[in-house]
Amino acid sequence: MGALFGSLWFLSLATTPWLLSQAIDHGLAGRDRGALIGWAATVLVVGAASAGLGIMRHRSMTKLRMAAALQTADLVMTHATRLGSALPRRITAGEVVTIGISDVWTIGRAMNVGGVGVAATLAISVVATILFRTSPTLAVVVLIGVPVLAVFVGPLLQRGQRAGLSYREQQGELNTRLVDVLGGLRILNGLGGKQTHLSRYDQQSARLRDQGYRVGGPFSWIGALGDGLPVVFLAVVVWLAARLAASGALTVGELVGVYGYTAMLVIPVNVLIFCSFDVTRGLVAARRVVDFLRLPEDDRTGAPGPAGPAPLRDPESGVVAEPGRLTALAGARPADAAEVIDRLGAYGPTTATWGDRPLAEIAQPEIRGRVLVAEPGADLFAGPLREVVAGRDDPDDERVRAAIRTAVAHDVASDLGRPIEWSGRNISGGQRQRVRLARAVHADPEMLLAAEPTSAVDAHTEAAIAERLTEARRGRGTVVATTSPVLLDRADVVHYLVDGRVAATGTHRELLASSPGYHALVTRVFSQEDDL
Repeated sequence: MGALFGSLWFLSLATTPWLLSQAIDHGLAGRDRGALIGWAATVLVVGAASAGLGIMRHRSMTKLRMAAALQTADLVMTHATRLGSALPRRITAGEVVTIGISDVWTIGRAMNVGGVGVAATLAISVVATILFRTSPTLAVVVLIGVPVLAVFVGPLLQRGQRAGLSYREQQGELNTRLVDVLGGLRILNGLGGKQTHLSRYDQQSARLRDQGYRVGGPFSWIGALGDGLPVVFLAVVVWLAARLAASGALTVGELVGVYGYTAMLVIPVNVLIFCSFDVTRGLVAARRVVDFLRLPEDDRTGAPGPAGPAPLRDPESGVVAEPGRLTALAGARPADAAEVIDRLGAYGPTTATWGDRPLAEIAQPEIRGRVLVAEPGADLFAGPLREVVAGRDDPDDERVRAAIRTAVAHDVASDLGRPIEWSGRNISGGQRQRVRLARAVHADPEMLLAAEPTSAVDAHTEAAIAERLTEARRGRGTVVATTSPVLLDRADVVHYLVDGRVAATGTHRELLASSPGYHALVTRVFSQEDDL
């Protein structure tokens, strides 16, 4: 539609000079009032039609740009959703931000070539044909002039594209740093590292600015040529036409027509130059988007899971999580327990088994539906508290309140309609942690894997969570990675990890008596909590 309305609009512009030439030669020169009025009326009708076609061209091209940008954004968002937890492991947050904010709209602008670009090419052909009927010499000048413009602009486009690729990579890196700094601003303030990161951001931003100058160099020349060369082109054609008119080869009306054709020709030539500019930038953006869309998703196909609750086993660490039991993972390095949980939850490569079946061979949707990994840094979506806790389920106030009570999040939940900002920015760190726990409890999975669910709460709250979580998850499998003596004492079985492997297994009290390393770990943690 953009190409159609654009072509008709350019055709109306090209027709107007011919109508003017007829009005001059047959009306003014011949002093024929009737002919003059007739041709003038035709010019008025074509002008009105040109205005309408111009509106429709603009509407259709705007729709084309918006549709291309939004469809690209939809593809990016859909793929990001399918990648799920694998997304931050495969691409930086800054790159995703740059794609979503900048690249999709750059691609939308590049789609202009499919509408006005096609129309401009057609317009140049039509004007050249009309000029050939008027003067073959002028037509040849027009047909030669357009390729000459391409010779000037082409090398600049290639240079600009190379510089643009480097600029786009640095832009993604800078946005990644910005996202990281904003996400950890409170921590940076507390540690006094804000100024250091600001200095690093300034340095990287200065490098990006310098690269932007290198990108802007060729593109500024393209802009200058896009505005300047068509005017020079116009001057050459008009000069030749004036000489032909002076020699009698052209009538006065034809001279005016040639001027009109050439002046009109400035528009499509300018459009083609700027379309090439947009396409060059669009190709850079499209490469980044395509690279993102090529990121492999986790295989969603596979065999069915066990018919009922079954133990999860991780051969790499020796951890076994039995259904219906509270299992605790304790180790001096929290990362060891987190890696075990990732393998048991099938986040990344895993050799774990579920029952007698390899977890890697089971269909991912079934794993996600029955085994829930509650990460300590999991995002909270913006919305009313009841919807945040309910997650993908329809909110049921009684069920939401029960989950909040289990997580001891009553200080957040005086009103279930309380708005929670994105990532829980309007609540404290301890409140965010308890809301995350409430969301996990509300989901009621067959197996819940939680990493450090009470690390940001005080001892009294932790004791209440331990008691209520044990009661709420009775009959369901639960694995907690923790060094909290309160939670460890509630566990049915504790795996003591050393260097990522199970060094001892038993109840909390059995390990205190039999494992010096475990005793030292728990005693140190208890002493630290006591000091606080």
